[in-house]
Amino acid sequence: MSETAAPHGYIHNKDDYLRRLRRLEGQARGLQRMVEEEKYCIDILTQVSAMTKALQSFALGLLDEHLDHCVLDAAKAGGSEAEIKLKEASDAIARLVKS
Repeated sequence: MSETAAPHGYIHNKDDYLRRLRRLEGQARGLQRMVEEEKYCIDILTQVSAMTKALQSFALGLLDEHLDHCVLDAAKAGGSEAEIKLKEASDAIARLVKS
């Protein structure tokens, strides 16, 4: 994975991403509590689905930031860095589609 000295594209939304991660952390704790309290399976699965969608939304936001910032900047600069960033984005998309 290639990293440059420039700030990452998500930095301007860092607080929002951290809030979203804290919300996901709360959802995970809620799921643990549901299992501990032996809640109904379907109710737990409903919450798993909600958490999965929230995590996917988070990931897509980061991917969008990567494309808008890292990939675009590398493409403007040209050269091998552009190819590296495009490959990173392609690999990330493939991982998201598989999950």
